[in-house]
Amino acid sequence: MNEQQIRWDDLQIVLAIAETGSLSGASRALRISHATVFRRLSEMERRLGVTLFERSRTGYIPTLSGDDLAASARRVQSEVKGAERRIIGQDLTLSGSLRITTTDTLFAGLLSPLLASFRQRYPDITLEVVISNQLQSLSRREADIAIRPTRKPPETLVGRKLSDITLAIYGQKALWQNAPLLINTPLPLDPVSLQKEAWIGPDVHLGDTALEKWMMDKSAAYKLDSMLGMQSAVRHGAGIAVLPCYLGDADEALLRLSAPIEALTTPLWLLTHPDLRHVARVRTFMEAMAEGVRGNLERYEH
Repeated sequence: MNEQQIRWDDLQIVLAIAETGSLSGASRALRISHATVFRRLSEMERRLGVTLFERSRTGYIPTLSGDDLAASARRVQSEVKGAERRIIGQDLTLSGSLRITTTDTLFAGLLSPLLASFRQRYPDITLEVVISNQLQSLSRREADIAIRPTRKPPETLVGRKLSDITLAIYGQKALWQNAPLLINTPLPLDPVSLQKEAWIGPDVHLGDTALEKWMMDKSAAYKLDSMLGMQSAVRHGAGIAVLPCYLGDADEALLRLSAPIEALTTPLWLLTHPDLRHVARVRTFMEAMAEGVRGNLERYEH
């Protein structure tokens, strides 16, 4: 930094002395010690090579240079205060943009109607939705809010657990309602009895390691990197698959064959960066999603 560069802290010192006429008045206005005001004024005058105030019995009187700096300080202070008011005003009003990241499955099976309802209630808030199985970085502001299933939410984020996502085995209803196995066997079935069925499984790029591990002893000759793709494959009779209950139960073409698989139950988290949690539109969005998501998921927990 150039030694002669003037900082905002310097201007605050000059303005406080000019307005109060003394070091003690400036120290009270700035809530710093008398000695600190004296030291910083002396350092500033030394750096700039000018005298900013004439010392007299009645107090500190600005020189021409001091008057110039004090006038500049008033202008900067006015701009800073104005910016603060504008920013605070934006945060307190329900307007602006929100960038949300979530998965394709959650968006299609759960969030889309909730986001549509939110837009109707808060038309001045713009929603930007990033649909991806890759976790966007909230720290780098790639997104403001994440709605994701995870067993270990990042410690750098804040938020709340919305509910548990349960998963079960599904088959095509038209095929399984008339299956010989079901004629004399009530649902739900034991997953062990389905070992030899044609399984549709997750591709490694789906990123669901818990489901991949659970599927290790199943022979899946059909793999997809999307839960929505797996759902579609089941709808068309390609086999059976493990799907989120909120997705499978809502699909009239599917039949739930098993009880929820406890080992695959995953918490659903609503997360944001700590710096954003008090912003009005963020807080309002998170409250609306918490209420809506919990209400919808409760129907599929059993």
